[in-house]
Amino acid sequence: MGRSVLVTGGNRGIGLAIARRLAGDGDSVTVTSRSGDPVEGLAVVRCDVRDAGSVDAAFSAVEHEQGPVEVLVANAGVTGDQLLALMSEDAFTSVLDTNLTGAYRVARRAVRGMMRMRRGRLIFISSVVGLYGSAGQANYAASKAGLVGLARSLARELGSRGITANVVAPGFVDSDMTAVLPQERKAAIMGAIPLGRYASADEVAGAVAFLAGPDAGYVTGAVVPVDGGLGMGH
Repeated sequence: MGRSVLVTGGNRGIGLAIARRLAGDGDSVTVTSRSGDPVEGLAVVRCDVRDAGSVDAAFSAVEHEQGPVEVLVANAGVTGDQLLALMSEDAFTSVLDTNLTGAYRVARRAVRGMMRMRRGRLIFISSVVGLYGSAGQANYAASKAGLVGLARSLARELGSRGITANVVAPGFVDSDMTAVLPQERKAAIMGAIPLGRYASADEVAGAVAFLAGPDAGYVTGAVVPVDGGLGMGH
């Protein structure tokens, strides 16, 4: 029987690829979105990771339908790009509230059941930007770097309960967002990536599937890059 899996922000992009990969591997997967709109082939629950009450309600619904969450993929995230000198405090804190504090909220709720079961997988979706840095993305980079400290602290805190905590750090992914970049920007990005191409969302999903699966039972506190070599050494 498959495990109970929750993927936040799993209604599109990387999150959707992850959810479909884990469902294809036989797990019972629910995805969250702020709208709660249907996603073909997957169970969906409305959830705003900025609100602890919404998070609790989403987990309660998932627990009722498919049992306590055994694998949590904290993927929900936003950007709010601006140069620091022009970035408002709200623009900074709002990105952290979704990307970092939101991950804390869902992880805190997930570990209740995991600690009782004495097993579980926490997987946080970071970014190469969190370790590499990016001009105009101080808020986003700070939030994604924070996920590494969060995951490694939880790896130490929860390891004795059979719970692992790991990070996947994607680089540039072939998506609608990268498709609209100016040609000069695309050329600059490609020139910095040793493999010379973008990742596919499915390649990111493969790394998550590994960390969620039996072969990664002794992997915790790791940061797994899926970035074509862009951030090597960081």
